[in-house]
Amino acid sequence: MLWAAMATNILDCLVIGGGPAGLTAAIYLSRYHLDIMVVDGGKSRASWIPTSHNHAGYPDGINGKELLRLMREQAQRYGTRIEDGQVTRIERAEDGLFTAEWGSGPVAARTVLLATGVTNRRPPIDPEEHDPAMAKGLIRYCPICDGYEVTDKKIGIIGNADRGSGEAMFLRSYTCDVTLIDPDGPVDIGTEERKRLEQAGVTLIDGPITAIKPGDCTISVATKSGRIEFDSIYPALGSDTHSQLAEMLGAKLSGDCCIVVDSHQRSSVPGLYAAGDIVKGLDQISHAMGEGGVASTTIRNDLAKERPLLRESSEGMERAGDGG
Repeated sequence: MLWAAMATNILDCLVIGGGPAGLTAAIYLSRYHLDIMVVDGGKSRASWIPTSHNHAGYPDGINGKELLRLMREQAQRYGTRIEDGQVTRIERAEDGLFTAEWGSGPVAARTVLLATGVTNRRPPIDPEEHDPAMAKGLIRYCPICDGYEVTDKKIGIIGNADRGSGEAMFLRSYTCDVTLIDPDGPVDIGTEERKRLEQAGVTLIDGPITAIKPGDCTISVATKSGRIEFDSIYPALGSDTHSQLAEMLGAKLSGDCCIVVDSHQRSSVPGLYAAGDIVKGLDQISHAMGEGGVASTTIRNDLAKERPLLRESSEGMERAGDGG
């Protein structure tokens, strides 16, 4: 195809997404002496984290942006090329070669790793107030990550019955003061689930929510029943998957639009792999990094089945570099 022909250099792997999964894979792939590129749209949820206390090896915790910076630096140390941009189009030719467009001309690759992640749906709050509130720990999205930090504090869950009740029960193991607020209207849950929440001491408040206002140390949620002050709120509103590129390639998706993969991170499209939050599983940095390691090793071994990955002698590489 003409578009594919425009791409000059053919990469061994194009990694799309520069979060923990994509950057872990990039480190592995570069250390396998493969020719790779990472195209990163800069939307990793890890960058939202004020301080991660679950990441092993950082006893005092680490800021999400700093973790990504260190991972980028590590990948680049081994030769990874990282480009800032958004891949908007991707195709796979009959010969199996992928061609992607990301704003600086097309790039061709033998394999592609999608590590495009998901985005949490935000509660009704002024966008300019959202990020500072997150930085203060007034808004939190991951009870697995930081439930420990809200131990014995007053917590509000913003969500409907499907998501909110489960998150309320999870956080009830950290504090006795948990309130579930439906953002849209009356808390619509079955009798048994309502009984379970009430027996656990979870307060149920009907919406709709009319305002959320962060303060210095607390955050207030206004409903028709009045205004309630919390130490932190957890939006349990679901997330949106970034699976558009997988759809373009015809990859199989799950009911919630995550990419379906096998135990080695292979998708249903030959040569296409996926890792991290875009794959259904535990939305944790450690889990994403593990999938990145598995995916990269699978990519390396699958490429080696197509053509032996034989290292040249340093003398031979010098001659090749001189055009000999």
